[in-house]
Amino acid sequence: MSLKAIRCPPRRQRRGVHLAICWEIRVSRTTGDVRSDVYSDNVTGEAENQQERLARCGWVVGFVDGEGCFSVGFVRQGGGRGRSAYKTGWQVTHEFVVTQGARSVSCLHELREFFGVGQVFENKRYDNHREHLYRYAVRRRLDLLERIVPFFRQYPMLSSKQQDFERFALCLGLIAAGRHLEADGLIEIAQITEGMNRRKSRHDLIRILRGHTPDVRDIG
Repeated sequence: MSLKAIRCPPRRQRRGVHLAICWEIRVSRTTGDVRSDVYSDNVTGEAENQQERLARCGWVVGFVDGEGCFSVGFVRQGGGRGRSAYKTGWQVTHEFVVTQGARSVSCLHELREFFGVGQVFENKRYDNHREHLYRYAVRRRLDLLERIVPFFRQYPMLSSKQQDFERFALCLGLIAAGRHLEADGLIEIAQITEGMNRRKSRHDLIRILRGHTPDVRDIG
């Protein structure tokens, strides 16, 4: 598109002649094609992409709400050959996992592509089940904090599993702050996880930590 100043025909007014400078707008056929073909399609394409993104997010939320799990675990760890002991004697594990049978494993790969983190693992079964079990799991703390937690805060689940997620995210924050490396912080994390996923009470673990705090802190 180009602009060119030209002298317009004089317009007569009541008193004298009024001269004006007009702008002649020249739009080349090529320029017109670019605006029509690119700009309009981009607007439409962005809207369609946004709708597709929202639909996909809805599918992820519903799928995880039904088949997913947010878990925090505790594993007793001591010193060993070539490995230093945990200060409290306990290792805290964290995992976001979705499980499916072999016939639906493509859904797990879809989740892996969507989040861009985690792995799909095969759990072979040799009981009376007809198919092996597959798990999409995200365990790396940074991946959980940067990909999983922000997503489910922006797109919350509708069932009580959202409460499990909120506890899970709270524990991740405490772990990221190093609270799991001290006995009182470990107790706090254990108390938060008591109500997650209908698990058994952490009473025994909490009792051990509280009753053996001096010994626990001496480990390692």
